[in-house]
Amino acid sequence: MRFPMLDTQRLTLNQLEGEDAEPIFKLFSDKSVIKYYDLVAFTEVSQANAIIAFFNSRYIDNAGIRWAIRLKESGELIGTCGFNSWSSKMNNAVIGYDLSPVYWGNGYVTEALHEIILAAFSGVLSCGALHRIQADTVPGNSASEAVLRRIGFREEGLRRQSGFWKGEYHDLKCFGLLKPEYNIMRCNG
Repeated sequence: MRFPMLDTQRLTLNQLEGEDAEPIFKLFSDKSVIKYYDLVAFTEVSQANAIIAFFNSRYIDNAGIRWAIRLKESGELIGTCGFNSWSSKMNNAVIGYDLSPVYWGNGYVTEALHEIILAAFSGVLSCGALHRIQADTVPGNSASEAVLRRIGFREEGLRRQSGFWKGEYHDLKCFGLLKPEYNIMRCNG
């Protein structure tokens, strides 16, 4: 099963490799990046190696996929995005993403997510053609919510204390995007 590489106007989305350990460590050791994450800030490069192996194992096991987000011109890794999990039986997936703060506000996440959502809805990924993509945010993460709304996700409700990390329970806002809604938005847009 060959890992799918995707390109956008400014980005290349491809597989995370061992040589990405330093930029992944830098990304996940930044407290502003992991503020709403179920991770504690990385303190060792070995943690970056472990998460790269975990992300890649999700694809090998056909349970999800995580791409490196790279600037097309330089190849610099600036974040990651993908489907934390997917179900071929239910035709749905849960999306996730992160980006180095240096690149916040430039539309890179929106650009990357459009590309992976298009791939998921068109059936070119090993999960088959999806019908629904879900995203969860922690209340207060307005930047992430703005990205989701810009792409066409709809807020569906609050799941009270449905997450537990960093020693406490977290409410999660659920957002959903359906293939027909996304197709209409793209046609109008």
